[in-house]
Amino acid sequence: MSGAHRRYPVRDVALYNGVTLLHFGVAALGLLVAFDRWPMLAAVLAIAYLVIALGQMYVVMPLVVCPACVYATMPGSRCVSGMNLVAARLGRTAPAEEFEARRTKGALSHNKLYMGSMIAPIPLLAVGLIVNFSPLALATLLTVAALLAFRILVVFKRRACPHCAAKGRCPNARAMGIV
Repeated sequence: MSGAHRRYPVRDVALYNGVTLLHFGVAALGLLVAFDRWPMLAAVLAIAYLVIALGQMYVVMPLVVCPACVYATMPGSRCVSGMNLVAARLGRTAPAEEFEARRTKGALSHNKLYMGSMIAPIPLLAVGLIVNFSPLALATLLTVAALLAFRILVVFKRRACPHCAAKGRCPNARAMGIV
């Protein structure tokens, strides 16, 4: 693999965020379809999911995790999510030594929320299929599972983590055997 990116290419940032938003959107749509017998439940599940998933990715991350990332203090840098640019605009930085703790510590740590938002729709959609089978709900479940696999096997392992300047401090990179 090539060395660390100081500034991830725009195509990688677009891929990362595009897959993220597609994953969240298909999962929310799937919840609406899988629980359409109970429209209020379906709406509550889909909206709650979107609020939590988008909030953790595009609010919590730049406010809590990104300020301690190497990309937040590196002039002219851009991480694979681009959230370091949001954190920089907010004027938030923290010591780089806090990066791992900010990602992993606590019941509501970024890693747990992030991976939870990726995985949680799968069992929820499976329950929806059991109580209200539909081919569209099955298709959304399979799409969400495929997007999760694509994220882990391609986006993380090939486009993001091997080129990240913070990979030595990142528990996700260690868990995937990248460092």
